[in-house]
Amino acid sequence: MTVNLLDFDADSLTAWFAQQGEKPFRARQVLRWVHRFGVDDFGQMTDVAKSLRAKLAEVAEIRGPLPLRDTVAADGTHKWLLDVGKHNAVETVFIPEANRGTLCISTQVGCALECSFCSTGKQGFNRNLTTAEIIGQLWHANRMLGAVKQPGVGDSGERVVSNVVLMGMGEPLANYDNVVAALRLMLDDNAYGLSRRRVTVSTAGMVPAMDRLRAEVPVALAVSLHAPTDALRDELVPLNRKYPLKELMAACRRYLEEAPRDFITFEYVLLAGVNDRDADARALLALTRDVPCKFNLIPFNPFPDSGYRKPSAERVRRFQEILMQADVVTTVRKTRGDDIDAACGQLAGRVRDKTKRQAGVTMAAPRKMISISQEVLT
Repeated sequence: MTVNLLDFDADSLTAWFAQQGEKPFRARQVLRWVHRFGVDDFGQMTDVAKSLRAKLAEVAEIRGPLPLRDTVAADGTHKWLLDVGKHNAVETVFIPEANRGTLCISTQVGCALECSFCSTGKQGFNRNLTTAEIIGQLWHANRMLGAVKQPGVGDSGERVVSNVVLMGMGEPLANYDNVVAALRLMLDDNAYGLSRRRVTVSTAGMVPAMDRLRAEVPVALAVSLHAPTDALRDELVPLNRKYPLKELMAACRRYLEEAPRDFITFEYVLLAGVNDRDADARALLALTRDVPCKFNLIPFNPFPDSGYRKPSAERVRRFQEILMQADVVTTVRKTRGDDIDAACGQLAGRVRDKTKRQAGVTMAAPRKMISISQEVLT
């Protein structure tokens, strides 16, 4: 049975090569060919011994998720629907800007957290993505965008994909081991060489996993907050019943001790008449007063039978104004790629639901509430 080399970070690839009787430097060589140069053919690895290339061709493969659809928006936003097997698919979005290029990737097929305002949570959960399927989204994007390095050519320091945000389908920290292995590859100089400041993990507040991430791979952190009180957050984000706001804020403060940035980004979906009042904004300031932070406000994107409404532009402006008057940087969701359903809050996939929350076996995923703000991307 062949192994997929995209499933290995540097340490696990070195261990696998040791099992094959090979020296550690072979792992570094192959890591560069796979991730820096984007090859999927062992025959192209010209500085690897011919005998080893032949052996690898027999026992290993380099296989990322297969693209089912590839669309480009008028503003240059690029979206891929990627097949992850058994009637499941996830979407990956690349957002180009003048001084950066950001890739938004998924970590699970569906989501098990059941946040009441999130359509992905209502469609059910199938499984975690493997490390190969997570890092494979970056591997695929680089290949499709012509961003792979050329052997023998020095690194200019410029990258088409300069930022990665784990804000697509799923809760990244619920798939901890595979996500961390993918993060290690993103940061590895022999692979993608991204800065910890330019890789962001979004979480609904899985406190123990936040502490593990802080200790092991402390990249930038975005927390899906959405409510200023436990009573309301229990309703909107059921995970809060397990890890209430006092514990979550303490975890955020601990995370900042090792974080590459000096703030936490709090994501906040604005729901008309539910959490968008002046009093909610003031309560939010009180809740986070001891946590250096920035806010990313996301006006709700309605979907059928959600039970929630989008607030008016004036209500959004007023909510933002209250936060900014307290000297807290506050952005409102930036829309990109809406003509191909790739804008914030529009990312979709396809899930064969194992949790049986939907009557159908296979369905198109409704739109998930995600956010990629200017503050997160910098």
